Amino acid sequence: MTLVTTPEAAPTALHIHNARLIDGTGAAPVEDAVVRTDAEGTVLYAGPAATAPTASGDASPLRVIDAGGRTVLPGFFDCHVHLAYAQGSPPGRRAELDPVLVTLDTAGRLRQTLDAGITSARDLGGLSAGYRTAVETGRIVGPRLHTAVRIISHTGGHADVRLPDGTDLSAGMSEIADTSDEARLAVRRVLREGADLVKVCATGGMGSPYDQPDDEGLLEEEIRAVVDEARRHGGKPVAAHAQGNAGILNALRGGVTSIEHGYGLDQRALDLAGEQGTFVVPTLSTVYAGINKDTMPDYHYQKKVRWSGLTKENIARAIEYGARIALGTDAAVGPHGVNLMELSYLVDLGMDPMAAIVAGTRTSAELLGVADRLGTLAAGRTADLILCDGDPLADIGVLGDPARIVCVVQDGVVRKDLLATTPAPAATGRRP
Repeated sequence: MTLVTTPEAAPTALHIHNARLIDGTGAAPVEDAVVRTDAEGTVLYAGPAATAPTASGDASPLRVIDAGGRTVLPGFFDCHVHLAYAQGSPPGRRAELDPVLVTLDTAGRLRQTLDAGITSARDLGGLSAGYRTAVETGRIVGPRLHTAVRIISHTGGHADVRLPDGTDLSAGMSEIADTSDEARLAVRRVLREGADLVKVCATGGMGSPYDQPDDEGLLEEEIRAVVDEARRHGGKPVAAHAQGNAGILNALRGGVTSIEHGYGLDQRALDLAGEQGTFVVPTLSTVYAGINKDTMPDYHYQKKVRWSGLTKENIARAIEYGARIALGTDAAVGPHGVNLMELSYLVDLGMDPMAAIVAGTRTSAELLGVADRLGTLAAGRTADLILCDGDPLADIGVLGDPARIVCVVQDGVVRKDLLATTPAPAATGRRP
């Protein structure tokens, strides 16, 4: 048996022992667990140490990791990010920067997001499909990506970032559509550019200067046209920026896959979402960590303050109702690289810590259509996992601190490894 002690650029067979296992399914944690992966990046075993395969006798190189009582979990998802933008930077600012700097800065945010424990991310506006390919082909390191590329909005809507004189500041972020036929054409254009999904604006928003979150965006029939066009092209999912309740209802009746933000969700909307199996991605980071009077335009700040309490009240109701919640942060509106703080915000509004972990793993994988291979730790699944210091069921905040994410494995490749420099926690009495 050959032991490998340094991070690899290719999948490595791993034997992780002396770990607390939270497998992403919602099952009770296994306190003395082993996770075993092969050199192809597939999980061979995840469960109690008593029934685990031995780490000896292997002909292939094998890295043995003593977790030291730490917690092993599936790699997490962030289903709503904007990786092409720095935190608080208006979309129009990107047009002022050298494209080389934009690319390099974006690559840095991708790495920062992966190091926070996010092994898969869904970018909902501004990120070209080339970044997805760059990650897939190993040109850069970051979460595996699903990207909407552009955002479909009506004139004067949330994603219309043109000046009153018509100057377009979107830097390629926006697609404007004002009729059902134009909405179909917009879908075709974003799919031609390699989009994995389609994003529409069903309401106004916080950061847009021309509208309010309660304003309606695309009409119900226009959203229905988008959903139908996406269906015609391989059944692509449709995400709806939807904050005020009237637009949320339009989006639900139009047949979207997910409601993004959902700040104004009422009982009618929750019932309809439940009937249809629609996902809700609350992006609570935008109201917990995305309000800064010193850096935000006044119109943006005033809207955030006005909506923050209502958002918490309505999302707490959605949690109590049992809405199908997936994890998303709207990173760029809030900070990059601390994505799993979103779990703490869900827990603050009443979600059980285990349920929050499931929201960020299995449910998010279901939203992205990859739950057959990602989001849970079980034999046959892709070897995406993290090791964190502490017990997130006792303190969910440990996952929100990137310094406590001591190991990140993606596709069987060790992407982040602080184990050599981080002392193990105090002995727990479990067997080594």
